[in-house]
Amino acid sequence: MKRKTGFNLRNVCGELIIVAEGLENIDFSKIISMNESSAYLWNAVDGKDFTTDDLARLLTEEYEVDEATARQDAETVTRQWLEAGIVE
Repeated sequence: MKRKTGFNLRNVCGELIIVAEGLENIDFSKIISMNESSAYLWNAVDGKDFTTDDLARLLTEEYEVDEATARQDAETVTRQWLEAGIVE
């Protein structure tokens, strides 16, 4: 997977959200809010191809979380990002 071009993380009034930028994203009408860990993952994979396993590894490296929990969280965030259309 890879982050789609034109979707950037911004801090708006203390909320971390994904903002669509550029003409190709003109019809984007959803607001995608991220917590601290999903924002960390979003920034960590910027410009890189990544897998769910990569996300799980990043979580275990950054947070005190076991591999099973990290894997489950990585699968959840991957599914959410795919459903939102912000990764491909």
